[in-house]
Amino acid sequence: MQRRDFIKKSLLFTASIIVPSRSFASLNEKSFTLYNIHTGEKYRAIYWANGKYIYDEIANLEYILRDYRNNEIHKIDVKLFDYLYDLHSLVESNKEILVISGYRSPATNTLLRKHHRGVAKNSYHTKGMAVDIRIPDVRLSMLRYAALSLKRGGIGYYPRSNFIHIDTANPRYWRYPKR
Repeated sequence: MQRRDFIKKSLLFTASIIVPSRSFASLNEKSFTLYNIHTGEKYRAIYWANGKYIYDEIANLEYILRDYRNNEIHKIDVKLFDYLYDLHSLVESNKEILVISGYRSPATNTLLRKHHRGVAKNSYHTKGMAVDIRIPDVRLSMLRYAALSLKRGGIGYYPRSNFIHIDTANPRYWRYPKR
């Protein structure tokens, strides 16, 4: 491990210990802003408040994360919203989360598999459990390290395409393309 990588990982480990105790302890609400790069839609949602999910706001987030190719909306795992919130809080960004890909219908996923490598046959995008993102003021490598430090779900690192994939399935990680 190079010195620079060691320092990055050390800082993120420290942040993952300090930030949750400071940010999450006396929390009354959870919110973030999503910007769908394909539709140009931007939405700020307070999706959780006073210990409860706000399902009207979740429905609005599901709309932003819809399959923009056919406008199909699908239920999104609420744990994905918590994952996005925690990741956004950890990197301490004031910018919106850019959505590259949210829900994908099975038909869209099949089409993408025909034209792009790296698209999983049984993608968690088709189950409402995954999103591909970047945050404008956070280096992609730091966003990846922050996601890794949360130790949950899948984390895909796509530096050539400038996004990370996160999902709420079993913890695992990968890089595409492989080195």
